[in-house]
Parts: sequence; structure tokens; C-alpha cells
Amino acid sequence: MGTSFVSMPAVTSNSTNSPIPARLQALRQHAAQQGWQAVLIPSSDPHLSEYLPAHWQGREWFSGFTGSSGTLLVADQRAAVFTDSRYWEQAEAELAGTGVDLVKLDGPAIPAYVAWLQSMAPSGKLAIDGTVMGLAQAKQLQEALAPANWTLQADTDPLLGAWPDRTGLPQAPVFEHALPFASTPRADKLAALRQAMRDKGATHHWVATLDDLAWLLNLRGSDVEYNPVFLGHALIALDSATLFINLDKVTPAVQAALQQDGVNVVDYTQAVPSLKAIPSTATLLIDPKRVTWGLREAVPAGVKVIESINPTTLAKSRKTEAEAVFIRQAMEQDGAAMAEFYAWFEQALGHEHISELTVDVRMTAERAKRQGYVSLSFPTIAGFNANGALPHYRATADAFAVISTPQGLSAEGLLLIDSGAQYQGGTTDITRVWAIGQPNAAQKRDFTLVLKGTMALSRMRFPKGTLSPMLDAVARAPLWEHGLDFGHGTGHGVGYFLNVHEGPQSISKAMPDPNMAMQPGMITSIEPGLYRPKQWGIRIENLVLNVPVSPSVVDAEPGTPEYGDYLAFETLSLCPIDTRCIDLGLMRADEIAWLNQYHAEVLRRVGPLLTGSALAWLQKRTAAI
Repeated sequence: MGTSFVSMPAVTSNSTNSPIPARLQALRQHAAQQGWQAVLIPSSDPHLSEYLPAHWQGREWFSGFTGSSGTLLVADQRAAVFTDSRYWEQAEAELAGTGVDLVKLDGPAIPAYVAWLQSMAPSGKLAIDGTVMGLAQAKQLQEALAPANWTLQADTDPLLGAWPDRTGLPQAPVFEHALPFASTPRADKLAALRQAMRDKGATHHWVATLDDLAWLLNLRGSDVEYNPVFLGHALIALDSATLFINLDKVTPAVQAALQQDGVNVVDYTQAVPSLKAIPSTATLLIDPKRVTWGLREAVPAGVKVIESINPTTLAKSRKTEAEAVFIRQAMEQDGAAMAEFYAWFEQALGHEHISELTVDVRMTAERAKRQGYVSLSFPTIAGFNANGALPHYRATADAFAVISTPQGLSAEGLLLIDSGAQYQGGTTDITRVWAIGQPNAAQKRDFTLVLKGTMALSRMRFPKGTLSPMLDAVARAPLWEHGLDFGHGTGHGVGYFLNVHEGPQSISKAMPDPNMAMQPGMITSIEPGLYRPKQWGIRIENLVLNVPVSPSVVDAEPGTPEYGDYLAFETLSLCPIDTRCIDLGLMRADEIAWLNQYHAEVLRRVGPLLTGSALAWLQKRTAAI
């Protein structure tokens, strides 16, 4: 696999309005004063979060690229953003006129970084903030730089001297994720974690990832947009637990509840000093994929370190039966909100002004009316026609497509809507594509091939413990048959009123590891896609729950030595799939039967929550074909 360097024009007609060149110049001056030949700015924070508080959004501030994944490298004469195919078109548009190049990643990132640095200078010093650089990635980068005559300086924040008026840390209070939704008490989770520590021979364990921390302590917050988490660390010992958090964020009631379960609350700034003070007799469990280089460097030299996945990462991926009940209820509420929106949408087409922005506003408003709603779970993606071909497109006030006016449709085509919400009882994420006007034969063909992939994987049965990447080809096979594919993963784990993206499972082309084994209770997305640049994009996404297969469904009794236990997917998302976009000539009878059964289930469970035009819309869109 290769990497292409795309040089964006340094000057365009709107370049004089961009603040990026001046920001880069300030960063270069600071780097020169420190003796650095280049600076690397990842999309990361000290907790290795996917979505970042503004304080750590340096890559966006210095480049103008707003995608959620990417890295900025700045050298004396050039700068470049490295990102994968999901963001190429977006990056090309946002980097134009900034003086920042786009490097299209089509393979491992670190070799691409090193190749780019060597094209800038034969040797030098690369500065990064080690407190936001993942330990595993920092080790790989250090090893790759050595033969290239570049050295890594990771003990400094290179942005401190170049980013004036940097946003401070968020101050929102934390709150308890209480009964009935948090059905497993905090004390029980701590006890289970300590047993896992004993099993590994550890006396201490450091938790840095925010969703692990929130899940373990049954706390939630709003420090990171769309994710109900809060900034903090935890040090868990066999006989004590310490939460490092801004003390102003913890009310007396929450602090008392934590102390009752043996959790001490200490200021966030004391995290690293406390890590440095761990006794030399300790055995510390850390997850190398979930701690930063800076945290690892703070561990005293005499402490024995065990590197293994966070036990909480595995535990929180396996939702309990009690949690599954609340998740199904959240899906029903979410389905009702979408039915209300789509009923309005279809009635308003050609009679009201509707844009991609309108879709976001109206759908969010409908979700906000539903029981248990807290917030969106990620920025709504509403992409009409060519915009739908950008997997992570987001309309803005400066750039959006109009779908309808009071005088009629702006154009015919396909509208892709990828959206989701946080409810007290679960997290949703769903993608649908809707016909605006009459879809043509090519659009129907593409839609049907993607739908066949969604259905094929949704119907899979597989042995318990199957490594999740092994399932990826099932969703791609209908597309591969026609020489087609998509550049993103097929599925990601989803949290329980937590991050919309969570591990360890991933249905993708990722290299499998034992922690990706599929287990009962895991929730994963199934979302194959097909994207025609500058024409349309199609993605059909549902969330599914791993459930044990009934003995009557398989030939052998589950649990027998010959075959073992099997799992199947229960489809959780409840929203019709637009049958107007289907080419029935490409559908088998069993596929039509699955779709009709799914639509009947949507009507059965969502219908009782609706009345009037929304119920009529749902009945129409779930009619059997």
C-alpha cells in the first residue's frame, strides 16, 4: 500500500482570509528558538480520546482541518496533514489556501511520517507532546526515526509558545449514572476489577481512558462534546482507589458517594506526581494502547510493569441483560424520533426550505423530545448527492446543500443521514439513505448492493470468540462481486450511554488480536457503504447486539465439543429502510423475507409510540414488499 503526497496550492483567492499561515509561522519561529526541525501535532489528548476538548485541538487550530482523525507535521518550509481516505475530499477543501499539504494515507502512518520528514531534511529533531502521544505509537515512531537520523523530543508541549489564548480545561460538573440505568453498582465493578488485577499479578492499575473511567465509577460528564465523559485519571490498588479530577467538578454529594465506595478524590494536577510516587514494590498494570508515552515515563524505574488490556475495556463492552433492556427502550425512543422527523420531511419536500442544516436541526429537535434523551452522540451527517460521498461530511453555515424550496425540489438524488443520540439507557448510531425524487437505475443498484451487505452480516451466526475482523468480508462480499468496495471499517463497538465508538471489537480490515473476540452482550455497528465521488454516497447502518443462538436454530446442541457455543446478531436499530431505492431484481427471496420481518418488528415496537402523520408514515414505509 502506498502513500501519496498532495501539494495544496499555497495561495488561492481566499488565502488572505485564512489565519493558518500566520499561526504556522508563529509555530515555526517557536520551533527554531527551541532547536527543533519539525513539530508533530496528533489528534489526541492525555486520555487518547477520539473527540477532544478544545484545549487539545491543536491540529485543527494550526491547520484548519476539522476531521476527527489526522496528524499535522510542521517543518521549516512545509506543513502537511496526514489522514485516511474517509477525509481526503474534506481535507483537500479545508486545506486549500492554507499552505498545508495533504498526505493521503493508504497504509501505516508512521512510515509516512518518516518519509515526509526525510524529504524535508536528512536529519533533525522532531518535537511532540509526549503527554498526548500513545505509548505504542511513540515507541514505533522512535524506532522508525532512529535509522533515518532523526531524534524524538517528547518531554515538552511544543504548542505552549505558539498558541496564544489557548482554551483552558473544561469545568462542567460530573454526575452519577444512577439506578435504574446503572444496574451494576460501583462497588461491584471495583471488586471485579481488583479480581482481574489479582489474576494478572498486579497490585496497582492506572486508568487513563475517559470511557473506562466513567464506566468503572458510574459517573458521567460533559467535558467532551457528544461523549458523556469527564477529564480524569484513576489509580486502583487492591485496597484503595483514587480519582484524579478537578475538585470543582465534584459536588459534595458525589464526593460522599465515591468515598462510601472507597474512592478518594484528588485534584487532576496530582495525577502524574502520584504515579511517580507509586512504591517500588508495586506491580503496575497498564494498557499500552490506552496510556501515553508521558504517563509511562512517569512510572518509577523500580516498579514492575505488566502491559495488558484494561480489564474495564473488556468488561464494559459486554452489556448486561439489564442494560440490554434499557438499550432496546432507547432504540424505540430513537426510532420514534426519526419517524416524527421523516414524516415531516416527506410532507415538507417541495413546499418548504430544507437544507442539510435543516435536517440536523429538525432531527435533533425530535430526539430532544424523547424520554431519556441527553444529547447527540456525534455530529449529524446529512449529505445530499455529492456530499453523501464524503463519509465524514458535515454541513456548515458557510457550505451546505439545499434540498427543497417552497417552489419545489432543488434536485433529485439521494440523501444520506448518519445520526445518533445519547440516552440515559443507551447510545444510538444509525444511517439511512432516502430517495429525493425518483432514484435512477445506477443508484438503485448501488443501494441494493450495500443493503445486501448489511443484511448478510446481520444474519450471520458464528462461534463465540470469533475475532471480529474475520466477519468483515461478509458485508463486503456483495460489493466485491461487482468489483466495488469502501474505505472505512464495517463496524465499531458502541458504549452504554458512553462513547459512540468503543473497543475492543472492530469489524474491519484491522489486524486481529485476541481481545477482539466476539462475546455475548457486545454492541457493534454494521455499516457497509459505497461512495461515488461527486455523485452520491450510500451507507446503511444498524447497531446489533451479540446474543447466544437458540438450540433450535443450529444443527448441534450449543456447548457440545464438536461445535461449541454460537452467537447471532440481534438488530437493535429501529427505522425503515427506503424500499423505493431497492432493485428487486438483485434481491433473493430470503433477503426480501428478512427485510419484511425487520420492518414488521420496527412497526410493532415503534408504532405504539406514534400517532397521526408519523404513525401513517411508519406504516407506509414498513409495508411488505
